[in-house]
Amino acid sequence: MDKTAPETPSVLSPRPQKRMSLRAILGLTCFVFLGAASLRSNLWRRHGPSHHHLSPPSWPVPSTSPYGTFPNPSDPFHFLPCTSLTVPPSLDDPEPDRSWAGLFDPDPDHWNWGSRTGLEKASKEGDPYAGRGIYLCGYLTVPLDYTNKSDPRIARLAVTKFEVAGLELSSNTPSQSQVSWEPPRHKAPRTIVLEPGGPGGSGTRWARQAAEAISRRLSDGQYDVLGWDPRGVNTSQPAVACYPHDALRGRWRLLPRQYREVVAGDPDRQLALADAFYSATFRACWERHGDLGRFVSTAFVARDMEAIRAALGEDELTGYLTSYGTGIGQTYANMFPHRVGRMVLDGTEYVKDHRLLGGFGWTALDNATDAWRDGFIGECVNAGPAHCALARLTDGDGRPLSPRELEDRVGRLITSLIHRPVPAYTETTGPSLITYSALVQAIYEAMYRVTSWPALAQLLYELAGGNSTLAAAFLDEAWEHDPSLPCSPLLPTNPTPPRSDELSPLVICADAYDAPSPPGGGLAWWASLWANMTAQNWIAGNARFFNVLPCRHFTTYWPEPAEVYRGDLNHTLRNPVLLVAQTHDPATPLRNGRRLLREMGRRNARLVVHHGYGHMSSADPSDCTDGIARRFILNGTLPDAEETKCYANGKPYLSGPPGA
Repeated sequence: MDKTAPETPSVLSPRPQKRMSLRAILGLTCFVFLGAASLRSNLWRRHGPSHHHLSPPSWPVPSTSPYGTFPNPSDPFHFLPCTSLTVPPSLDDPEPDRSWAGLFDPDPDHWNWGSRTGLEKASKEGDPYAGRGIYLCGYLTVPLDYTNKSDPRIARLAVTKFEVAGLELSSNTPSQSQVSWEPPRHKAPRTIVLEPGGPGGSGTRWARQAAEAISRRLSDGQYDVLGWDPRGVNTSQPAVACYPHDALRGRWRLLPRQYREVVAGDPDRQLALADAFYSATFRACWERHGDLGRFVSTAFVARDMEAIRAALGEDELTGYLTSYGTGIGQTYANMFPHRVGRMVLDGTEYVKDHRLLGGFGWTALDNATDAWRDGFIGECVNAGPAHCALARLTDGDGRPLSPRELEDRVGRLITSLIHRPVPAYTETTGPSLITYSALVQAIYEAMYRVTSWPALAQLLYELAGGNSTLAAAFLDEAWEHDPSLPCSPLLPTNPTPPRSDELSPLVICADAYDAPSPPGGGLAWWASLWANMTAQNWIAGNARFFNVLPCRHFTTYWPEPAEVYRGDLNHTLRNPVLLVAQTHDPATPLRNGRRLLREMGRRNARLVVHHGYGHMSSADPSDCTDGIARRFILNGTLPDAEETKCYANGKPYLSGPPGA
C-alpha cells in the first residue's frame, strides 16, 4: 500500500469521485433516487455552499398552533414537535432554516406525546393532551473545528428532548402582526442528557424509545430528558457514512471479518486481506468527507456536550452516560470540572486505555467468557428445561447435563462450524449458511442483552438437533439492508441516508493516533495481537480486534486530530459523579470502574458494583442500583462508602413464561 499521505482536502471540497449507478449495482428502481440525491449532495459539497458557515439564520415566519409557535426564533435548538419527518436539514440545503420550519405539522394528533408527565397539572377543558409529556426534535449548530476560529464550517447536532410537563393549550390566538407567541412553558429543574455509547450510538433514537421511562427511573418523572446524536452519527451533520448505500457495505462485510479460528491454517493471509479492506475504507472516508476525521475525537464530542449544556441554560450538566458515553463523561468532567452536575456513568470504561494502540479492543475482554459460562450456560441449567431450551440436552443415559458438560457440548457444536458450516433456508431470505464467524459474533452481541438469552438458547438447541432455520433467521437480523422493504415514501426528496457505521473506527483511531507504532511498521505486531486476543477470549477477541485494526491507516489520511484530551482524570469536580460497573459486563469490565474510582478519588466519585449480567445495569435491572442513581439525580445524595454492592432483581430466563 502507498503510505504517502494524500493532500488533505476540505470537508466542503472532497475529490471528485466516479460512482457506479445504484440501479446497476442493486437492480432496484427505488435506489435511482438515492443516487440522484447523492449526486446533488456532491455537487453542493464541491461548490461549498455558504450556509455551512456560522451566520445568523434568516428565519421564515414561524408556524403557529394552539400550543405555541414552532420553531421559536430565540430557541437555540429550533425545536419542533417530533413527527416522522423532523430530521435536521442537510448541510447541502441552501435554505436550511426555511426547510426546517416547513417540517412543522400543526396537527397535534401527529405529534409524539408521552403517556403522562408524572407531574400534577390541571387539565383544561378541550385539551386532550393535558398531563402528557411531549417529544421535541431539533438541532444545535456548533463549530466543526473548536480549535480554529477562522474556520467557518459547522456541525449540526440532532437532538430529541422529552419535556415532562408537555405543552399548555392556550385560548389566545396570535395576531397577524405577531412573529411568534408562546403559552407558558413549565421547564423542569434539570435536564438529563443521554449518551448511549458506541462510538456511533444514536442518542435521538434512544430518547425516542426510552426517554419517558428514563425520566421515571432516574427522577420519578420530574426531569426532562435530552438525547443527541454526536457529531458524525445518524442524523447529525455531517454524518460519517463512507458508502453511498448500506447494501454496498453489506456486500463486503463478510470478506474481511473471517475469524482467526476459521483461517488458522493461514491467518496472515486473512489479516492482509482485512488490512487492505480497512485501508480502502479509510480511503473512501477521506474521499467522501475530506478532513472530517480530524474533528470527531472524544474531546470534541465533550465540547459538543458542553455546548448542549449551555444551550439548555443550566449551570451544570446532569447526565446519564453509558458505555463509551462514560468515556465522553470522563473527558468532559476533566475538561469542564466546574460544570459537572449530577452525572451517572453506567457501564464504565477507563478512557485512558483508549490512548493506547489497540486499547479499545483488549481492555474489553475480561468478562465476556464469564458472562457466557456463569450467565448464559450456568443460569440456563439453574432455570431448567421449562425456561431454557438448552437445559433439555442430556447425556447418553438421559441424565441432565451439568454446567460444565453443557458448556462443552455447546462448544463442540460451535467449533464444528469451523470446518463445516451448516446450510440453512428461510422463506424471507432464501439460502443461507450458519458459519462460525457469524454465530460467534451473534453470541457476543447476545451477551449484551439478557432478554435475548432464551431465543439464543432455543436456536442452539434446535441447531444441535439438526434444524438450522431459527439460527438463520437470527443471523439474518444482522444485515443492514432488507431489499424486500418498499422504497421510502419520502423518496426522492428525503431519501433514507446510509448508516454512519464508519464513525466508530474514526473515533477509536483518532483517540489513539499518537500511540507508539509497532517496530517495523508491518503486520507482525498486529498478527500477534490478534492471536493473543482470540486466545484470551473466543467470544469477544475477534470482534474487538477488528475494532482496532483500522487504526493502522488513520494517520495516512488524518495525520493529527484537531484535539485529544491527554490529561489526568482526577481534577476536582464541582460535584462528584456516580460510577456503575457490572460483575459480568461483556464490554466494560468491573476492573475499569475500580481503576477509574482509584484515580478520581473519593472526593470526586462513588462506585456501585452491580451484580448482574448484560451490558450496563439496565440490562439486568436492580432496584438497589436504580434507587442510588435516582436519589443522586434528584437530591445529589451519594452512598458514604466508596464502593456499594447491588444485586439484580431476578435471574435470567425466569422473567418470562416457561418456554419464553
